[in-house]
Amino acid sequence: MLMLNNDERSLKIYEALASRPRLTVIELLAKQDMNVKELAERLGFSSATMTMHIKKLEEAGIVVNQSVPARHGHQKICSLALNEFTAQFRSPAAEPEREYYHSSIGVGQYVDYAITPTCGMASRESIIGQMDDPRYFSDPGHLEAAIIWFASGYVEYRIPNYLLNTQRLKSIDITLELCSEAPGFNEQWPSDIAFAINGRHIGTWTCPGDFGHKKGILTPPWWNHGTQYGLLKGLRVTEEGSFLDGIRLSDTTIADLAIMNGRDLPFRIEVSEEARHVGGVVLFGKDFGNYSQNIEVYLNYEHVEK
Repeated sequence: MLMLNNDERSLKIYEALASRPRLTVIELLAKQDMNVKELAERLGFSSATMTMHIKKLEEAGIVVNQSVPARHGHQKICSLALNEFTAQFRSPAAEPEREYYHSSIGVGQYVDYAITPTCGMASRESIIGQMDDPRYFSDPGHLEAAIIWFASGYVEYRIPNYLLNTQRLKSIDITLELCSEAPGFNEQWPSDIAFAINGRHIGTWTCPGDFGHKKGILTPPWWNHGTQYGLLKGLRVTEEGSFLDGIRLSDTTIADLAIMNGRDLPFRIEVSEEARHVGGVVLFGKDFGNYSQNIEVYLNYEHVEK
């Protein structure tokens, strides 16, 4: 255990933890030691980007690397150097808590769609309808879906908007687990997945593949349809632009979204047939994949005078 205060090392730890990808690395290493390549594949990053994140964690003393024999030479294995830490804040004045509205949206709770096969959906217990028949995306059972997939097209969700006239939206945070959609699975299957909020494109991310070589932590035992888990990605739209896992995705800002209080926000996930990589998408809910969560949305706001 390490006690954090206001010294140089503590500042390095605070800096290292101020990143969603690095927090995900810590979560993964808490379960098992992994090499840089494995971590990069799990987060959908290049080895160079992952090496940068690992270096930050090493400088903070959170992660250590050690060289071990491999099939061809040696490889560096990453492991946690700390089990826990305690932060001590010397100032008696507490920081104000972040104010937000939170919504947890099931992957089957879309309100609109237009898709092409391969496609389908399943609840925790069974397949819903028939696979590769888009008509079943209108089946009332879609609300119970814990995993959905399609080769191209889009699904659109509605984010509840509870903002009052005395509240101003500062940023939107969305986290979700997803991957490409290949027949069976193919871990080298890129897909250009686009995101839009309130009809405004906020960016496109190229997912590296469709993951099925390991069983998903939460994926039920009966599931034998290839894809097992996705990557946990964090979208953020602020007054400065749009970001994915802390990396700039586009220049689209909160103001560009033209959000009106009291009106729900359409959130679209799309793989266009005009994209360079038309590799589909798989969306995971809290009962499938590696992360026990749905599409989690936070509308962060501040109070304003009328």
